Amino acid sequence: MGARKRVAAEARKEKNKNVAIARLNNNSTSPRKTRLMADLVRGKDVEYALNVLKYSKKESSEKIRKLLLSAIANWQAKNENARVEDSDLYIKEIFVDGGTMLKRLRTAPQGRGYRIRKRSNHITIIVDSKIENTNQIIEE
Repeated sequence: MGARKRVAAEARKEKNKNVAIARLNNNSTSPRKTRLMADLVRGKDVEYALNVLKYSKKESSEKIRKLLLSAIANWQAKNENARVEDSDLYIKEIFVDGGTMLKRLRTAPQGRGYRIRKRSNHITIIVDSKIENTNQIIEE
């Protein structure tokens, strides 16, 4: 690796030091239904988002809630010295992409066949801290 690439990689690592990512691939619900829940919690504090997802009746809310808990655990693993309660975490980004599609045929009248598309999705959550340097919290 050249010096220029190494410097750019180090800068990227330092920028993403407080950011934690969690992904769920091939979730069995359709992307349209999952985006409804993702739009509710985008940009919100983690505690608020967990409460919204816990008491929602949608099927995708439980999967997003588990994924958010995983992202919080990933953030905790990156920032061992900082406490989650003091760091003021929020959902920086959440997006739902379309996944693989199972294509089936359903019988229809007069010898025809209707196409059924069983959709899936990929969910990505990025959690960040509103406090710039969380390592300074513990030292003070």
